[in-house]
Amino acid sequence: MTTEFYDTLETRDPETRERDQMAALSAQIAYAKSNADYFGAILKDIDPANITSREALAALPVTRKSDLMEKQKATPPFGGLAGKPTGLVGRIFQSPGPIYEPEGADGDYWRTGRSLFASGFRRGDVVHNTFSYHLTPGGFILDCGARAVGCAVIPAGIGQTEQQLQVIADIKPNAFTGTPSFLKIILEKAEEAGADVSCFKKAVCGGEALPPSLRQQFADRGISVFQNYATADLGLIAYETPALEGMTIDEGVLVEIVRPGTGDPVAPGEVGEVVVTNLTSSDYPLIRFATGDLSAVLPGTSPCGRTNMRIKGWMGRADQTTKVKGMFVHPSQVNEVVKRHDAVTKARLVVDNKDNRDSMTLICEVAGGGNDELAAAIASDIQALCKVRGAVDFAEPGSLPNDGKVIDDIRTYE
Repeated sequence: MTTEFYDTLETRDPETRERDQMAALSAQIAYAKSNADYFGAILKDIDPANITSREALAALPVTRKSDLMEKQKATPPFGGLAGKPTGLVGRIFQSPGPIYEPEGADGDYWRTGRSLFASGFRRGDVVHNTFSYHLTPGGFILDCGARAVGCAVIPAGIGQTEQQLQVIADIKPNAFTGTPSFLKIILEKAEEAGADVSCFKKAVCGGEALPPSLRQQFADRGISVFQNYATADLGLIAYETPALEGMTIDEGVLVEIVRPGTGDPVAPGEVGEVVVTNLTSSDYPLIRFATGDLSAVLPGTSPCGRTNMRIKGWMGRADQTTKVKGMFVHPSQVNEVVKRHDAVTKARLVVDNKDNRDSMTLICEVAGGGNDELAAAIASDIQALCKVRGAVDFAEPGSLPNDGKVIDDIRTYE
């Protein structure tokens, strides 16, 4: 299989890449110690010059995404993890939690241009970007990458489907970025309205799983769809290539797969938690950042010619935090909803994906059953706190399982 490459970094000899990245790792640790108070404290006894191997890296402490809310409350706004003063970053975002993330001033700060290029995006393409631009960084993550490749971008964001169909009809973008479920909604709404959206030929999707059956539905409409794996903290972590065999790790990060709840690397091929060290960002120099996502390393190199390590892709969450329609939903948010309603004694958020569309329902234990007014009030708080709509069902006290679960993700992917 042959393909074009974004740059020569993608086809480096693995030994050359490892040598280059270990030098960058040592420099990044030195920078983080000197410029980010949090890392200065947890790495105070570490000599960066000695961290020149993956074994040495594995001995450093892990910082967990699930802990960021408390760290940021104690030391606002970034918990002492930022490498620059707040006023010198490019943008400041708020993700659900809330969790605040800085964006640097670099043109492709999130490094998604590499992913888009591998997916066939080229200079002169017009990209309809449906990731959110409102407070959360999703829209900008793909926007910056598309413009780095040379594409024009329509900052569509989420919602307002009828207006988006009009924009698509007028401008005829040939590329789409967003969640796979929203691409499906766009196509179905267009069919209902008799609108022509056949201009779409390629797409990069993220934020949720892409089942093979849904990918095939897009292919049947003439749209080639690739996935990327990026987060608001780290930018691009991994991306699909034309080989469609797992996801290739981005050149700007080091990825470890560790046993959930620890910092200990698992055996090759074993499923564990994705831990990432960012080698390029001076704004947010994250060292051994545990994402909470599960994956596993694939053996060998990609048939597409890229030589970096590959992972199987997203395989679930290491904790109860989950991602719904591209937004993280935390147990603490569910508990806050419950606290606002005295009638609710216990609740469980059930996440499902019937017909390949993410949905969530908060099952609330209420003595004597609930009513429409209470359901509406709870649903409003779900939207306000979780940034995602959710349905509400009622159950009798004591009927939910006594297993400690706040979020029950029952999605299946075929």
